[in-house]
Amino acid sequence: MTGGRGGNGPGGGEADVRVVVTGIGVKSPAGNTAGEVLSTVLAGKSTATVIPGLAGGPVPIGCPLAPFEPLDYFTGRELRTLDRTAQIGLAAAIDAVTDAGGLSPEDRGVYVGTGGGGFATLENLIVGHTLGREKVPVHAVPALMSSSTAARIAIRYGYRGPCLTFNTACASGATAIGEALRAIRSGTVGSAVAGGLDALLSPLVMEAFAKVGALSERLDAPAEASRPFDEKRDGFVMGEGAAFLVLERSDLAEARGARVYGEVSGYAANCDANHIVAPLRDGSVAAGCMRAALADAGLSPGDVGHVNAHGTSTPHNDDAEALALRDLFGGSGGRTPPVTSTKGVSGHLVGGAGAFEAVVGLLSAREGLVPPTANFTSGPATEMIDLVHGAPRRIPAGPVLSNSFGFGGSNACLVLTPA
Repeated sequence: MTGGRGGNGPGGGEADVRVVVTGIGVKSPAGNTAGEVLSTVLAGKSTATVIPGLAGGPVPIGCPLAPFEPLDYFTGRELRTLDRTAQIGLAAAIDAVTDAGGLSPEDRGVYVGTGGGGFATLENLIVGHTLGREKVPVHAVPALMSSSTAARIAIRYGYRGPCLTFNTACASGATAIGEALRAIRSGTVGSAVAGGLDALLSPLVMEAFAKVGALSERLDAPAEASRPFDEKRDGFVMGEGAAFLVLERSDLAEARGARVYGEVSGYAANCDANHIVAPLRDGSVAAGCMRAALADAGLSPGDVGHVNAHGTSTPHNDDAEALALRDLFGGSGGRTPPVTSTKGVSGHLVGGAGAFEAVVGLLSAREGLVPPTANFTSGPATEMIDLVHGAPRRIPAGPVLSNSFGFGGSNACLVLTPA
C-alpha cells in the first residue's frame, strides 16, 4: 500500500508528497459544470426519464447526459471518428485542463477509468453491418478501443508520461484517480489528468443489465426509480457521463500559482473475491478498503466529515455498504458521520461513477453541505448509518470518504480533503 502523508513516518519520501486538485471537468446528467452539478445534487431531484432510443426494451428509462454542444470541443471531422463515450470523456478532460489553467511542466500522465469503453459503438456497428445498412468505417478500431479516450487526451495535449486505462467495472473512475495519486506520490509524474467515463444507454447493454436483475423496474415513475438505501429500492438506473480531475504535486501547483480545490489524500483498493456480480454480504472487505484509504491519508474514522456512498439502489449492495460503514465507524453501538448517495439524482454512471462522485464529494466538502439522498423515504439502513435525506445538511468542512464498488468484487475508496 502506498503510504499517505502519515504512512511512512518522518524523513521525507512519499509520505511528504501532497497531491492537490487544481481542475475539474464534468459532463453528466446533473450538469456539465461543477456549479451545475453541485446545485442539482443539493436539490435532490432525479434526472431519470424515459429514453426514446430504448423504447421496446425491458427497461426504457435512464439518466441521459445534460445537453452539451460537441462542436464546441471538436471539429465535424473529429466527431465522425469519436465514440460517444470518448466525446463525453474528452470534453470533460478538456474542461478540467482549461479550469486548471494547464498542467505543471514536469512529466504529465493520463489515467482513465471505464467499465464499457466503446461498447455502444460496437453494438451499433454489429447491428448496422448485420442488417446491411452500413459498411464498417475506417475509424472503427480506434472508436472501439477502450483506451481511446486516454490516448486522445494525451495526443491533444502532448502528454508523454504514462497513458493508462483501468477497467474495474463500477469502481473504474475511482481506481484511475487513486492510481494517478500513487504515480504522483512515487515521482513517476508531477501531474495528471485522471477520471472516468461511460455512455451505456444502448439497447443491448440495458437488456444485459436487466437480465442480471441489476436495473430498477419502476418504469411507471422513472424519477422515483433510483432510491439508494430505501426499503422499496429494486435496482439502479443507468446513467451516462464523465468526470475528470487535474492532479498535481502541491509544490508544483503552488509554483505556478494554481487555484486549489483540495487534496486527494488517501486511496485504497481491494477485492471481495466472492462473486462476479454480488458483493460480500457482510461488507467486511469493503470496510477494510475504507479503513486502508483512511490510513493512507493519515486519518482516523473520527476525522471524516461525511461519506459519499456507492449506494447504487440495489438491495444487496446497499445492505452490504451499510454494514461496512457501521463496522468502520464503531460497530453496532457507533454512529457514522453523515452519509449520502448521489445516484438517486444522477443514476449510475458505471465507469464514470467514482470520478463523478469524487467531484461531488470534494465540492460538497468545500461548501460544508451534504446533498440529500434522493427518493429515500424509509428503511432499516438508518438504524446503521446517518443517512442524509429530504434536504441538504450543513456540516463543518472536512474530509470526505468516497466509495466505489464494482462487479467482480472490485472496491476502491478515495479520501478527499477540501482546501
